[in-house]
Amino acid sequence: MTAAEPDKAAIPDADDAVDIARDSWIARHAPPAIEPYLTLMRLDRPIGWWLLLFPCWWGLALAPRAEGYGWQDLWFAVLFFVGSVVMRGAGCTINDLIDRKIDAQVARTRTRPIASGRISVFQALTFLALQLAVGLAILLQFNATTIWVGMASLVLVFPYPLMKRVTWWPQAFLGITFNWGALVGWTAVTGSLGWPAIILYLSAAAWTIGYDTIYAHQDKDDDARIGVKSTALKFGSASKPLVLVFYSVTFVGIAIAGVAAGLSFLFLPFVGLGALFLIVQLGRWRPDDPADCLARFKDQRWFAWAVLAGFVFGRVWS
Repeated sequence: MTAAEPDKAAIPDADDAVDIARDSWIARHAPPAIEPYLTLMRLDRPIGWWLLLFPCWWGLALAPRAEGYGWQDLWFAVLFFVGSVVMRGAGCTINDLIDRKIDAQVARTRTRPIASGRISVFQALTFLALQLAVGLAILLQFNATTIWVGMASLVLVFPYPLMKRVTWWPQAFLGITFNWGALVGWTAVTGSLGWPAIILYLSAAAWTIGYDTIYAHQDKDDDARIGVKSTALKFGSASKPLVLVFYSVTFVGIAIAGVAAGLSFLFLPFVGLGALFLIVQLGRWRPDDPADCLARFKDQRWFAWAVLAGFVFGRVWS
């Protein structure tokens, strides 16, 4: 077996692994030479790049413009979409390179391409360079401020996988990393940073702490065994009320950002509906059920769509 020609039948317990499913579209249809790389990018699990993309779209929709939305906004939205898919893949590559030994010890992650040996470290580094080059090419389509703001995110991207080794709050570091797009989206329109964008960014970071705590509960037993830290372990049985606190900060912060950006109050019912959805889902969440943790994590996209719809309506009718 080589990294270019994986033997899917040799993947241990793949049917039971949360991370890699035998029946994904990649496993069924991707050519053997590229299958491990598409799997490394998590292209069969789009929730990751959706959660990276939405802050970009939020910042883009929230930013004031003199003549309303136009074709340039649609073009920016497409660029953010492609960039989020590519950079999420780059982030996964960095994460899996650094965590390859830990991943091999965790039930959910031991079948990942690098941890299982289907992609070598050299191949992963080469693939990472390609992804970063594509991401840079996309970033260069924007104004100078946005380029510099976007490049600054790399200061956070590379250290993130190490945080689970040194702090009980890796979810907080993920929050300030994963939601950088809120600043990028805003500056793409305005050419400068503003307080509404910063408030939105911090609010989205609180949202990430909440949903990634839910996600981290999938691995809490393995994490405790191998010494990896997370807010799931830090919060323990208090996870539900503490996640609710972070969701509340998210809602209040987004409301403040919208008002500060001059949106019509029509945006608030949308955001409120999204917040109600999160609260209902949190109430139904079963922290000791890994499948339920994953389902609640994936449900975050509905909140994100509600906020985006609120920003668009609030801007159009402002």
